[in-house]
Formats: sequence, structure tokens, C-alpha cells
Amino acid sequence: MAKQRFITDFTQGNVPKQLLRFATPLLLANLLQVVYNMADMVIVGQVMGSVGLSAVSIGGDVSSFLTFVAMGFSNAGQVIISQFIGAGQKRKVGAFTGTMFTFLLGFAVVQGGTCLLFREGILGLMNTPEAAWQEALNYSTVCILGLVFIYGYNMVSAVLRGMGDSRHPFIFIGLAAVMNVVLDIVLVWGLKMGAMGAAIATVFSQGFSFVCCVVFLWRSRHEMGFEVSLDDFLHPKMEYLSPLVKLGIPMAIKSAAIHFSKLFVNSWINSYGVAVSAMAGIVNKLSSICNLISNSVNAAGSSMVGQNVGAQKYERVPRIMMTCFAFTLCSASLMSLIIYLFPQAVFGIFTDEAAVMSIAMEFLPVSVVLFMGSACRSPMNALINGSGNHRVNFATAILDGIVMRIGLSILLGVVLGMDYIGFWLGDALAGYTPFFIGLVYYFSGSWKTRKYVIKEEQA
Repeated sequence: MAKQRFITDFTQGNVPKQLLRFATPLLLANLLQVVYNMADMVIVGQVMGSVGLSAVSIGGDVSSFLTFVAMGFSNAGQVIISQFIGAGQKRKVGAFTGTMFTFLLGFAVVQGGTCLLFREGILGLMNTPEAAWQEALNYSTVCILGLVFIYGYNMVSAVLRGMGDSRHPFIFIGLAAVMNVVLDIVLVWGLKMGAMGAAIATVFSQGFSFVCCVVFLWRSRHEMGFEVSLDDFLHPKMEYLSPLVKLGIPMAIKSAAIHFSKLFVNSWINSYGVAVSAMAGIVNKLSSICNLISNSVNAAGSSMVGQNVGAQKYERVPRIMMTCFAFTLCSASLMSLIIYLFPQAVFGIFTDEAAVMSIAMEFLPVSVVLFMGSACRSPMNALINGSGNHRVNFATAILDGIVMRIGLSILLGVVLGMDYIGFWLGDALAGYTPFFIGLVYYFSGSWKTRKYVIKEEQA
């Protein structure tokens, strides 16, 4: 019984209750990360003004770009571990964890070293203002040096989430958020270290969170029912590295492609003037809010689907998907209702300028399309990710991240002459791509296999 204390069995029991219990800490952790990231902006802005804000904003974009690989491969690791748990092969989790850690930490060192050499060129490509150049360089340098902590935290969290434990990652990110705010006040406000102080606060907090995760995982390994040895880290095994790479690459590409396509769309939108550009910032914030719920349900659903695919309990997967749909559609409907009934109050949070508010009223119908797209893609991504099918994942990454998002935006915004509304609508409609791909994938029944992760053992 002790071995089950940190492991949640999703192959039996009440699906809605399990999903709610698992997804809630993930949602809270995502919200904390928003606070975590905003702390630098608020405190630096108060102390340094626009130069500091520009430096942290640009440095933050560099840092976000560097985390795509960490996020993609960690999510892949979460799915693979959940399938091992479902298949009753917990003994493989330790060896897989060692292989994942060695591979990704090695990649983090190489990626960090490369970016450190070319950091000035990267800032040049981002058109960093001359006034903010040095502060942005300082911020980016510290974040690059701390890249290994970002990878490390994501990997340990993936192991815990794969076992059905979302509570402890939330606790550790909560500790990091509190520490980040305190250090920001001390280093930026008190010691006047500027953007570098904010970066040190962020990296130190991430490092602290990573160490706490590692200590907890090591001390709880016996209770979790898996063993890991030094040999697992020193001698990565191809049988575990292969599915990690196959599944991790499309997941990383999906995140990176969507980010790049949004930058492309925003660059067109910004050309319509300051008011439209300001509205684009508001749209991004609204999008990030609905994505918090969608991504949390997606992560929870992926682990639940993964365990049941691993256990070959395919009959539970439709119930998991329908529960995901119920949660995300309810939240999207509520957000749509609020923004339609109280548009002045919602958009007034960000600005009271008449020109921006006029554009906001034009955006209202698109906001509903955006919210519902976020709700519809989450359950299908849970199925695609949880089944471990790297081919479908790769197709989704390319179509959703690049082809449809950029293609529809140009079609509606330029070809059909809908201008900035066309770009926003195209981006919102592209969000339904995983839904349609997932629909075909679900009814094909080809997800009813664990061959992508689980290698059947000879009798």
C-alpha cells in the first residue's frame, strides 16, 4: 500500500472526479507561473521604467524560446511514464528517467552554450532598442546560464505527473513563485541590480524548485515503486531514448511553430497602427487565459489516456475525452458569456482609450471562436499525446503550428481583405485543427494500441 501513496491509478474509478483532482493543481501551477513571470515585469517597471520593461520583455522572449524543447520532451516523458504505470511496468520508470535526464540535461548544456556564444546576435535579430541593450543582454545571459534548471524542473515534474501526482509540482512551483517575488524586491528594489537582479531572482528560484523536486523524488522513490541507479544516468538506453525522441520532437515543434506563427501574425497586425497593436496585446492576454484551462486539462487528460492505453483499458478513453470536453466547454462558454455581457468591463481592465475599445467591439465575435477552439482542441490533444502516436503528433504540429495558422491568417486578412480582424479570425480558426485531426484519429480506432511506447516482452 505504501508504494501507491504518490501514484494515482487512473485505470479505475470515477473519471470526472479524477480529472478534476488532477487538473486543478496543474491549473493553479500555470496561474502561479503567470504571476511568477509578471513579478519581474511589475517590480522592474516600477524601479527602472520603460528601459527595464523592454529589457525584461525581450529577455523573457529569449528565455521562452529556449524552453520549447524542455516542454516538448518533458510532456513526452510524462506520457511514456504514464503508459509504463498503466501497463504495470513501474520497474522501467527508473531506467527511463535516467535516460531522459542524461539526454535532456546534456541538450540543455549544448543549447545554453550555443546561445551564450550568439546571444548578442539573437538580441540583434529581435531589434532590441539601444537604450535597453545592455540590460537585455544581462537578463538574457543569466537566463541562458540557468537553462539547466528549467530543463531539470520540467523533467522531474514530468515524472511526477506521469505517475498521477500533480500536487507536489504545484507546491514546488508555489515555493519558487514566492521566492522569486522576495528576491526581486531584494535584488532589484533594494540592491538596484536592474534587469540582471530580476534574472538572478528567476534563475535562483527555478534552481531551488528543481532541487526540491529532485530531493523529494529521490526520497520517495521506494514509496513510488520504482528504482533508479547511477548506471541509469551514465548509460542511457536506446529502447527508452527512441520513443522519447520520436514523441518529444513533434511536441516541441508544435509549441515552437505556434509561437513563431503568432509572432508572424502579430507582425502583420502591428502594421495597422498603435491602437490595433495595443488590442493585439489584449488578445494575447485573453488567449493565454483560456489556454491556461485548456493546457491543464490537456496535461491531465494525457496522463489519464496514457495509463489506460498502457493498461489496454481502451473503453475508459472515451469517458476521459468526454469529461475533458465537458470541463473545457463549460469554461469557454462562461468566458464567452462574460465577455459578451460585460465587454466594457473586460476590455476596460486593460485600457479606456476609445480607439482601442472600438476595435475591441469588433473583436467580440472572434473571441468566442477563440475560446471554443481552445476548448475543442484540448481533449483531442489529450488523446493524440496520451496514445504516444508520434506520427499523428507530427502532422498536428505542422498543420496547426504553421500551415493553417499562417495560411488562414493570410487568406482572411490579405486575400479576402478582412485586415486585422481577418488575421485574428484566421489564428482563432486554426486552433480547431487538432480537433478535426483528433476526430479522424479517434474514429479510425488506430489509437487502440500501445506499440508506440510499450515493447511487448517475450514470454
